[in-house]
Amino acid sequence: MIKITLKDGSVKEIEKGTQAIEVVKSISEGLARAALAVDLNGKTYGLDKTIDEDSSFTVYTFDDQEGRDALRHTASHVLAQAVKRLFPNAKLAIGPAIKDGFYYDFDSEESFTPETLVKIEDEMRKIVKENLRLERFPLTREEALKLMEEKDEPYKVELIRDLPEDEVLSFYKQGEFIDLCAGPHALSTGKVKAFKLTSCTGAYWRGDSKNKMLQRIYGTAFTKKSDLDEYLAAVEDAKKRDHNKIGREMEFFTTVDVIGQGLPILLPKGARVIQLLQRFVEDTEQRLGYQLTKTPLMAKSDLYKLSGHWDHYKEGMFVMGDESKPNAEVFALRPMTCPFQYHVFLNRMRSYRDLPMRLAETSTLFRNEDSGEMHGLIRVRQFTISEGHIIMRPEQLEEEFKGSLELARYMLETLGLDDDVSYRFSQWDPNDKEKYIGTPEQWDEAQSVMEKILDHLQVPYTVGVGEAAFYGPKLDIQIRNVHGKEDTLITIQIDQMLAEKFGMEYIDVDGSRRTPYIIHRTSIGCYERTLALLIEKYAGALPCWLMPTQVVVMPITDRTADYAKSIAKNLEQAGIRVETDLRNEKIGYKIREAQLEKIPYMLIIGDKEAEAEVVAVRSRSEGDLGTMKYDEFLGKITFEIATMAK
Repeated sequence: MIKITLKDGSVKEIEKGTQAIEVVKSISEGLARAALAVDLNGKTYGLDKTIDEDSSFTVYTFDDQEGRDALRHTASHVLAQAVKRLFPNAKLAIGPAIKDGFYYDFDSEESFTPETLVKIEDEMRKIVKENLRLERFPLTREEALKLMEEKDEPYKVELIRDLPEDEVLSFYKQGEFIDLCAGPHALSTGKVKAFKLTSCTGAYWRGDSKNKMLQRIYGTAFTKKSDLDEYLAAVEDAKKRDHNKIGREMEFFTTVDVIGQGLPILLPKGARVIQLLQRFVEDTEQRLGYQLTKTPLMAKSDLYKLSGHWDHYKEGMFVMGDESKPNAEVFALRPMTCPFQYHVFLNRMRSYRDLPMRLAETSTLFRNEDSGEMHGLIRVRQFTISEGHIIMRPEQLEEEFKGSLELARYMLETLGLDDDVSYRFSQWDPNDKEKYIGTPEQWDEAQSVMEKILDHLQVPYTVGVGEAAFYGPKLDIQIRNVHGKEDTLITIQIDQMLAEKFGMEYIDVDGSRRTPYIIHRTSIGCYERTLALLIEKYAGALPCWLMPTQVVVMPITDRTADYAKSIAKNLEQAGIRVETDLRNEKIGYKIREAQLEKIPYMLIIGDKEAEAEVVAVRSRSEGDLGTMKYDEFLGKITFEIATMAK
């Protein structure tokens, strides 16, 4: 007999060699029906796993990520089996579970069209109905090679050959289908109750463009059809909210092939929103004691060599000049502003009375992102950022970090993005020291300081090993776009190293020279990325204070055009962004167009309104608000703008 400890701390005695599913059944038949995988001593297994030693024991259902992965990994095998039944000559590559679904890569002469996916789905339904048991069996490397060579699966053979010679490999069999796989899986194909193949794209074998292009079929799977339907509806909504779609349709931005990937053109509407955001950030930072700087867009390589960016970030920079030529001046467009702003501090000798020195800049930066990473305004090669550096005495670190975090949270709350973010404590990877400057002792000190600050401020965070900047740990405020892709929006970094490299010193209270600490931070992050996220968050209907046009005045007939113009002029003089629609079109048509443009307020003026010197107000969010005096409407919209209402 052996002992297993359940999640609630209770202990059960079972016979050695008992399968996990039998233990689950002994807990609850209902739980056994919902179970998809188990955790034994911190490792995830399928329900067919035999238990041979005392173990901690946790059951995973579809409510757990591990359970979802097991089901969707099973669905990928159902997909592969269906493809092999329909196209026996197709070669299998890999097919993992991924966030929100699964995929499988195939090398097939058959081109997988949307019509093909329908046929594959039909075959998958048959396999699910057959309720085939997934049976795991191990093979030696030699046996595995022989099996896959006999089945003419060259990609599996390559994978096996890359593994150690003494490796024992696991395979899964369901009916006639066999696949090399580490698992875990659901017990049978019948568990895949609801699934959908969503798309087919090209994918290089092993992600290398030098290798052959394969066909990748994406899909998702759930245990309930209602959950699948809800997910598919959310995906359709995400497509409608995609800033790449809305932003172009509403003319916020465009891209042009002859200009290049990752170099968007902000059209008047998008440029206006960026301007409004920039003014908001700069005014807020000024009130918080930040000093504005403006530094060059490029520098000699000497600056980046001093900072360490040349050694640690050169592949991400746009370099101008030929280093191989003797005495050649080599420049690079700046990927960040920090080494430039250090020279503001270095302009003269500083005293402890000058600290903290808070420097801020609306910085245009350039990063040589991979072409495959480009995505609308989310990831670009030239962008603008609310960058800042706080140079301080070491004992001021926690207070300044807290202030930076409070500023970031204020920005997120004002924009309505505060519920959409998560926090990541990005640390160095001690197993990859070449990526970083400094000693392990310096990193341990910096990270322990940051951990203490985050815990003291009660910031809920996850840890990202290997995600730190090359000079220090950071707090990354992460956000997902409508498609679930996660990006960093705002960062706050602690730097205890670069000041010394630049010879930055201040005279302390006792007259001694000390090296300051530095916080690298953004308050709103990349403006282009923020604009993209706002477009998606509000489906183009940005809060009134951010909309390029806040009011459109619509005369019903030419007789009321002069009154409409006077209303528009008064609003304009009051600081409201207003347009007048004087076209000879029906009022219903004008209203529909304004609704499509997401304009917050429409003022409709007919003969009665002109005669009574009022306006008929139609709100984007509240519908028809009836008639109002001009001053009443002005008070309403002015308050909404002043309070930055969402």
